[in-house]
Amino acid sequence: MGGSTPTIGRGLWLDKVASEIVSRENRLGRSLDKVIVESGLGASGIPHVGSIGDAVRAHGIRLALRDLGYNSHLIAYSDDFDGLRRVPEGFPKSLKEQIGTPVSMIDDPFGCHDSYGSHMSSILLDGLDKLGIPYKFQSGTEAYRSGLLTPQIEKILARADEIGARISEMLGQSKFVGVLPYYPLCHNCKRIYLAQAFQYLPGEKRVRYRCTGSQLGGEWIEGCGHEAERSVSDGLGKLSWKSEFAARWSALDVRFEAFGKDIGDSVRINDWISEKILDFPHPYHVRYELFLTRSGEKISKSRGNVFTPQSWLTYGSRESLLLLMYKRIEGTRLLGVEEIPVYMDEFDALEDLYFGKVKIDNVAKAIQQKALYEYIYHLNPPQLSPVHVPYRLLAKLSSVATTDNLYPYVEKKLQEYKYIQRLDEGLREKIALAKNWMEEVKTETESVTITEVGKHAIGELIVILDSEKDPTRIQGEIYEIAKKNGITPSAFFKILYRILINAERGPRLGPYIVDTGVERVSKLLSSEIDDSHL
Repeated sequence: MGGSTPTIGRGLWLDKVASEIVSRENRLGRSLDKVIVESGLGASGIPHVGSIGDAVRAHGIRLALRDLGYNSHLIAYSDDFDGLRRVPEGFPKSLKEQIGTPVSMIDDPFGCHDSYGSHMSSILLDGLDKLGIPYKFQSGTEAYRSGLLTPQIEKILARADEIGARISEMLGQSKFVGVLPYYPLCHNCKRIYLAQAFQYLPGEKRVRYRCTGSQLGGEWIEGCGHEAERSVSDGLGKLSWKSEFAARWSALDVRFEAFGKDIGDSVRINDWISEKILDFPHPYHVRYELFLTRSGEKISKSRGNVFTPQSWLTYGSRESLLLLMYKRIEGTRLLGVEEIPVYMDEFDALEDLYFGKVKIDNVAKAIQQKALYEYIYHLNPPQLSPVHVPYRLLAKLSSVATTDNLYPYVEKKLQEYKYIQRLDEGLREKIALAKNWMEEVKTETESVTITEVGKHAIGELIVILDSEKDPTRIQGEIYEIAKKNGITPSAFFKILYRILINAERGPRLGPYIVDTGVERVSKLLSSEIDDSHL
């Protein structure tokens, strides 16, 4: 049949991964009665969009497995026995006294949860709830206290010398040569990571330790010098990251977990420990790239440059956030509130494609895009497509409307522009989001100043878009229109980028206009050169 590649499942990368998980489990001869997928949640700092992305993608794999006919569940594991390493930006400075204390043992500085760790976990869990993602929550603190991980801890400590040597060989780190990959909570100062466990007593199932100090958050934190023994079954100690993942996978029977490229070394050694020490085939993995701020920095919970799921949902729909997570797994992406209008309009274009309002010639891409839409709706898409209005147009209209006349004003203008006959609830919600964005982000946006010549050129492009749908020809027409009107092509492109995505550069405009929807772009350009609504 022309050598075409058969579609796996619905055709998205999630389906391919789920199929590979099933094939691997069959080769291993393991039961597929329940396929557990896991996402690890950090609890020492503010969860950001990147943090929730791990759980969202795991949920997508769960959906794909269930779509293939397999029972699958997501475990959201909170590392809330992690010690506080640094005080996140904007938090009370008094927390510096708690450096090294397990975050589940620190009082919530905001007074609304049982602990600091519980407060941080709740932010991410609230994000999952708002996105409609089901999960089973597992506290790391409770996993240790309940004895869930005790059998794995005993096996790991019994072969600690072998593990330390392997870490040194694989990663070039000698940290665990002669030191156990386990951190007991010091009896005296009640801090973790500062005490080095140097001997395991297997008959008593205890470790001997000395509280010497450690480097935490870029600073040396001096230990209290206390020496003692602690039982590994009392729940007051934790494995290092170099071994804890493996213990979790084995104890919870995890078959899939994704990971960010920044912890690749930890995953590699945990895979080895899982296979060789715990006799548990490590989970199937996919590696994802990290989200960066617009300045190119890694988003960090402790740096204070976090962009939380709640922040996104203040300005954008849950569908736009799920689009961000599901559209691809590979590639580093810049992230900030400035991108939300792009994803809001991109989702509208995806919805138009799904409901047949627009067509694309690439059959494989059409299948993939329709699958993407279905996963965004948890494989339960709506039956009808709503009316779409460009997000930036809603933002602009909401900025000039009075608060008490917001919806009537926007409805009247959208009727004049032939977008709608009446305002429905979905559009009201979108107006509210756009208004939030305009009020709170407008200081970061730039107004577009268009000369009369520029307006004339845009008008010519609008005429072209009435009949031309080919992205390559549209790209060429933009050049020709610019030159015909005495505008340098780079300056004309800059104007169009500023109108469409509020940036000075961006994707190739021809394909972008077609992907976003030629009619939608035409209307947006028309509203920009029509000052009557302002």
